Amino acid sequence: MRYLHTMLRVSDLDAALDFFCNKLGLQEVRRYDDEKSRYTNVFLDAPGDDALVAHSGKTSRFPAPLLELTYNWDREDYGEARYFGHLAYEVDDIYATCERLMKAGVTINRPPRDGRMAFVRSPDRQSIELLQKGEALPPREPWSSMPNTGRW
Repeated sequence: MRYLHTMLRVSDLDAALDFFCNKLGLQEVRRYDDEKSRYTNVFLDAPGDDALVAHSGKTSRFPAPLLELTYNWDREDYGEARYFGHLAYEVDDIYATCERLMKAGVTINRPPRDGRMAFVRSPDRQSIELLQKGEALPPREPWSSMPNTGRW
């Protein structure tokens, strides 16, 4: 058994791609439009997973690990879907990542007060956990005293 992908339904494909690619830093690997069933699938990988995705694509018809964004062309309210949980990504510098995301207009729901973990939310309200690669960074401001915002 091996992990392949996580699928998230999105209500606005452009907003989702802006968040996951332009702000979070993932990149589009492939896209599939199904005219008959009226949906689009966009598969994304993290830059640090490029070699893993390329290698797995040579040994299987399912390259991995990927994030699959599914956009159904007919509008539908998915609600908040808190039962989903969250996606988690490891980052090189949690403070720099959170600062970059804040400057891009992303709300930091759970700031990295401990230098190890933060949560943000996508435009469709999916929780994204960011984890510091390696050991936690020493606590620092403004993160140490920043309160939580909303839910994650």
